Amino acid sequence: MAGSPPVIIWGREVENLLHYRDLIPRLEEALGKFSRRDSAEVIQPVRTTVPLQRHSGFLGLMPTYMENDGVLSTKFVCFYKREAGSTLPAVQATVVLLDPEYGNVKAVMDGEVITGMRTAAVSAISAKLLMRPGAEVLAILGTGKQALSHYNVFTEMFSFKEVRVWSRTKEGAERFVHSVSGAATVCGSVEEAVRGADVIVTVTRCTEPVLYGQWVKPGAHVAAVGACRPDWRELDDVLMKEAVVYADSREGAISESGDVILSGAEVFAELGDVINGTKPAHREKTTVFKSLGMGVEDAVSAKLVFDQWEAKASKL
Repeated sequence: MAGSPPVIIWGREVENLLHYRDLIPRLEEALGKFSRRDSAEVIQPVRTTVPLQRHSGFLGLMPTYMENDGVLSTKFVCFYKREAGSTLPAVQATVVLLDPEYGNVKAVMDGEVITGMRTAAVSAISAKLLMRPGAEVLAILGTGKQALSHYNVFTEMFSFKEVRVWSRTKEGAERFVHSVSGAATVCGSVEEAVRGADVIVTVTRCTEPVLYGQWVKPGAHVAAVGACRPDWRELDDVLMKEAVVYADSREGAISESGDVILSGAEVFAELGDVINGTKPAHREKTTVFKSLGMGVEDAVSAKLVFDQWEAKASKL
């Protein structure tokens, strides 16, 4: 209600309110709406970034308006290029939900949990659409918070027989393996982790290629999540040029993704195109999903959190 003070929803409560079983179908619907380019469905400019040069980072602003759904939101996200062994966070985020009619702030909520969960959920949607049937081996490169959210949703949605993990440090990989609820194997090199893997998730802080096409099994699916700047990369030219490349946003990928820009690779389709049936899912080929993250994903997630919060509050 206009005039009411905004609700503040902290990270722990967001965790309690947001679940993949509820989030994934809403994200699939939102991705489809975005790719239809109907102005009444989703208005979402490409992320605006402000350089934080002294701190080797950027402030990203991600406003979104979904007119038919009555959702207006903005995410403020700071992301950084951290040195190996740094204890500082790579990403910090806050999501603001507004009333589109009155313009007042309805809720301010922790964006770190939302960012981690919606990003991992969209990667899982990409695997659902693009990986080959019967996939057995999952490889995760990176062991930060995004790696954990990806592990959680991929093992919840799919039945992999083996999960391999690589980190820049053996200690980091071992901590990750001990922190997860299921089984995972530490690998000493990227090549060891990805050789023969059916699905590969890259969630690293790398700014130079770490995954090489010569190591990737033909027909594998790669969800590339790190390297969110035009001069940052995780994947080499061989992989980018040999694979069929999908993105969450074509415009975002060709303006923000170093993997796409520096390799000269063509973005074949958006995930929403596959969901809408306007472009095919090339499951028989090697595929790359280049994830940049979109405001519509944050908007849908924030709306779900707020609706759950209201439902819980009404019972008190």
